[in-house]
Amino acid sequence: MRDPRTEYTGVPEHLRGFGGLHGGLALALVAGAMGEHAEGREPVSVTGRFGRAIDAPFRVETVPGHTGRSSATESGRIESERGPLLDSRAVFAGKSGGVSWPVVELPAPEVPGPGECDTFAVPKEFVPISTSTEIRPVGSARPCAGGAEAELVAWVRLTEDDLPPDALRFVFLVDAPAPSYSAVLSTLAPVPTVEIAVRPAAGLAAAPSPWLLLRATTRQAGPSGWYSEWVDAWGRDGTHLGSNQQLKVVRGG
Repeated sequence: MRDPRTEYTGVPEHLRGFGGLHGGLALALVAGAMGEHAEGREPVSVTGRFGRAIDAPFRVETVPGHTGRSSATESGRIESERGPLLDSRAVFAGKSGGVSWPVVELPAPEVPGPGECDTFAVPKEFVPISTSTEIRPVGSARPCAGGAEAELVAWVRLTEDDLPPDALRFVFLVDAPAPSYSAVLSTLAPVPTVEIAVRPAAGLAAAPSPWLLLRATTRQAGPSGWYSEWVDAWGRDGTHLGSNQQLKVVRGG
């Protein structure tokens, strides 16, 4: 996530999601590159629009944007020799300058801790990058189980270490679980992301644990397969860590 990838490089097999480089990882990769121009500020919003799957040799390109006293806006993209694959923009902000405004945050749902939940093993032949994360669902809903509600709740963490998530890890992890709409499907189908907006919250800086509690909910879905999803994240202590909104589409039959 901190590799600038300024030269064309292939997509490592173990970092693939459905069809190409995992979308959350791709967004984190370009966010890290944009952050190099942000003069130490932290991202408060990272958005991306995918043109096609990142399945060919690619590179990251950034364009320094506007920098003001309290924030900076940067642009970046992932491109292949065929053209752009992901266009992204990010807003970075510094400290508040001594002013402390009232805090509003979403309360965490009451759920058992990760130690009380079973691990859900995602077949790596479908999603190779799943070997980099540990997912422990909360409740009975599972992907492709034909459930009644398009919602999935799970504890998620990276398996490589026990560090709490920073901003770039957060961008990746909030896109790690299966799409919430898959909870009402009965068969496996590709569900690529078309647009994504990740917004870390202030509480992320003091996250005490590598575990994130994610609640992903489909807000609306149409018969054409296009739908909107909202993901909220909390830490082990119940602090709201941020959110992720996506436009997705179900492919195939």
